[in-house]
Amino acid sequence: MLQTSPITVSITRTVQPGQHRRFTAWAQAGQELAREREGYLGSGWVRTSPDSDEWHLLYRFADEKTLRAWDDSEDRRWWIESAAGLVETTRVEHRTGIEGWFEPQGEETLTIPESVVPPRWKQAVSIFLPFFPLSLLSTFLLMPHLHSWPTVLAVLLNICILTPLMTYIFLPMSTRLLRPWLQKPRR
Repeated sequence: MLQTSPITVSITRTVQPGQHRRFTAWAQAGQELAREREGYLGSGWVRTSPDSDEWHLLYRFADEKTLRAWDDSEDRRWWIESAAGLVETTRVEHRTGIEGWFEPQGEETLTIPESVVPPRWKQAVSIFLPFFPLSLLSTFLLMPHLHSWPTVLAVLLNICILTPLMTYIFLPMSTRLLRPWLQKPRR
């Protein structure tokens, strides 16, 4: 059975001046509609700053199929159309990769802190910490047995072994251990 990954959609919207109360009611309505969909894992929104017109909305579905069902639904189409004149969408991102390791997992409704996704440099550190010793160990244990192999094949085998170890064991462990530091609010 093919394992699927949750998909987080991040949307930046600019709210028309003076429309913030209506926007929050609109966002809550969308959250209620999405909550009823199969595969819905959570959602939330946060304002860039107290006086900003820019808001960041996040929602998460169990996989691409359930996300597509929501995105193509009549409910969502009606909800989006109801925001005409209220908001402008300025950026949309679908994240399934590394960023997914840095988000809170398994929460029905997310209350989005400023630090949902840590700065890239913190992500790099949390990847480096398990990757370096694992690569070093692989170099000492595996590579001596592959010295007669063509370099491309030796590196390919090494990567094929290290990638699942990093993805399923070491990165989740690293981000879990470093979570307080990773989610420490930015100054």
